[in-house]
Amino acid sequence: MGLGVLEDRVLEHVPGTTRYFDDPNQPQIAHDGRQTTHLKCDTSGPDPIILVPQPSDDPNDPLNWPLWKRDLITFILSMTAIFATALGPVLAAETIQISTGLSTTFTNTALLTGYFLLGCGVAAFFFVPSGRIWGKRHLFILGTLILIGSSIWGGVSARQGSLISLTPGETGPAKSQKASYYKSIIGARAIQGVGCAPFESLINAAVGDLYFVHQRGVRMAFTNLAVFGGAFFTPILAGKISETLGWWWNFWFIAIFCAVCLVLIVLFVPETAYRREAGLNLDLAAAGGAEDGGREKVGNGGQEIEREEHSGDSETMVDASGARDTSRDSSGPSSHLKDQVPDVPPPPYEQNVSQPSPPPPAEAQEPRTQPQPQRPQQQQEFPKKVSWVQSMALFNGRKTDDTFWKLLLRPLVLFVQPAFLWACLIQGTLIGWTVFIGAILGAMFLGPPLWWDAEKTGYAYTGAFVGAIVGFLISGILSDWSAKKMTRMNKGVYEPEFRIVMVLPQLVLGAIGLYGIGYACEMLFKGDTPVEVPIMFFGFEVAGMVVGAVASSLYIVDAYRDLSIEAFTCMIIFKNIFSFALTWKAFDWVVQADTVVPLFNGVGSVHIAVCLLSVPMYVFGKRIRSFWHRHDLLKATGLK
Repeated sequence: MGLGVLEDRVLEHVPGTTRYFDDPNQPQIAHDGRQTTHLKCDTSGPDPIILVPQPSDDPNDPLNWPLWKRDLITFILSMTAIFATALGPVLAAETIQISTGLSTTFTNTALLTGYFLLGCGVAAFFFVPSGRIWGKRHLFILGTLILIGSSIWGGVSARQGSLISLTPGETGPAKSQKASYYKSIIGARAIQGVGCAPFESLINAAVGDLYFVHQRGVRMAFTNLAVFGGAFFTPILAGKISETLGWWWNFWFIAIFCAVCLVLIVLFVPETAYRREAGLNLDLAAAGGAEDGGREKVGNGGQEIEREEHSGDSETMVDASGARDTSRDSSGPSSHLKDQVPDVPPPPYEQNVSQPSPPPPAEAQEPRTQPQPQRPQQQQEFPKKVSWVQSMALFNGRKTDDTFWKLLLRPLVLFVQPAFLWACLIQGTLIGWTVFIGAILGAMFLGPPLWWDAEKTGYAYTGAFVGAIVGFLISGILSDWSAKKMTRMNKGVYEPEFRIVMVLPQLVLGAIGLYGIGYACEMLFKGDTPVEVPIMFFGFEVAGMVVGAVASSLYIVDAYRDLSIEAFTCMIIFKNIFSFALTWKAFDWVVQADTVVPLFNGVGSVHIAVCLLSVPMYVFGKRIRSFWHRHDLLKATGLK
């Protein structure tokens, strides 16, 4: 039982469990359970760090690209995601303007956000097969094109509908025209959600494509800040734009910025998906049998090799930002990772099972100076490094042999997988409460007792934006640090469940925000507290949301990387449908309640209950991974 994570009773090595850093000359577990030595490592630090997953010798493998190139890709996709997800809350500060300009109710105005979320959730379901089969590049380009076109459409409809004059109580053609433009905006909002779907569902999966395990934490925090946190800066600008130019200009500005991002994606974001040899995916490895004490038995040509766990005293990790990564040369295959043993040419990744070579004990091991005899093996040939023009192709081959319809139905089956359901609840509920709070605060600030205009209401989202930044900093600093610390304490063995520890700050921050904002709003109505207090508690809630999004995303990528796209699709479907339902009922609940305190107390209690599900997930997560590997529901249902 490593740090509270229950060991599996069936498999010696469970997929997802890796030797995060260790002596690379010691035998490791390959994907098929055979012995693998001379693993590629990051040697930028005093001790080598085993690269998980292992990069191939193909220069076109994204893991072999220089770090600056991978970071540039992540940055461009994250910036585009900010503009895409900004369309969600872009109307939050204009509730009065929109309801007055289109002669509709507050609930119908809130539904303009709801249909955006619904479109995003439904589209993500259909984008999964395409992303799994043909990669992600074509979907990023298609999504950006859709965002540009639908934003122009929405801006035109909003302007035309708002400029129609209508006297109170009028029911003539002008009223029908306004209703027609409202429906047109609804359609534009739903299509905007379709364009946003690739960025919500695929960016975190792209991080898994581009980075090794020890490099993902801060990058995942950044992408989640872009997807879930950057949108909270939108209302701050949108309110000012609405007061100065008209609320439809928010759509047109999004179209302009997305057009710039489209050029950057086309020119500088090649395909990140790569069909890698199974033996290189150390994080997806599994080996059958039962463990015996602290030793691990590795099948090797009919023999068993036992090796002791290292004490971990000499273990060290590269900086989480990846600044010390030695990936520099994109012209050759992993030149910075080879020659880990002096004068010994590295053998193939999957050592021949008929040539067992058990290592000596760790304390007596000396660098070898003579190559070990190996049976001749056919050299795998990789294509030459593709040119920049060739990398701009929309498609570069299939990434899986699975059929479109099997992949389409996979997320529906995966909802019953405990880890995926946990991730949906951890990420989806707090995001849903954020949408819920935004809808309520928009009405509160625009109505009595404050009577703010759209510009001031937009400034109220400063607290949420600061909260998103705080959540990003907490995640960026603690996510990799906590995983490294716990890995050292666990004698160099990394368990993905170590990522679940980050739910603790989510629990604290989210509870403070949700319970606090209810009491703060009640006191604001009575004039007993300044407006900054509920804004501050909103920031706490958003900070918890970002931390939870990072924790759940990291866990899924590290524990179920082969199903990460389907997993993020499940989370998006759940989150968006849940948020859509909340926008449908938010104002009705507030109107029907005499006070908002019981409402937010209930929401806060649900949040705590959801976070407490992380305790059994942490304890039994490894056994769940083992059970899922041995009883694959996708295979049982014919979807794999």
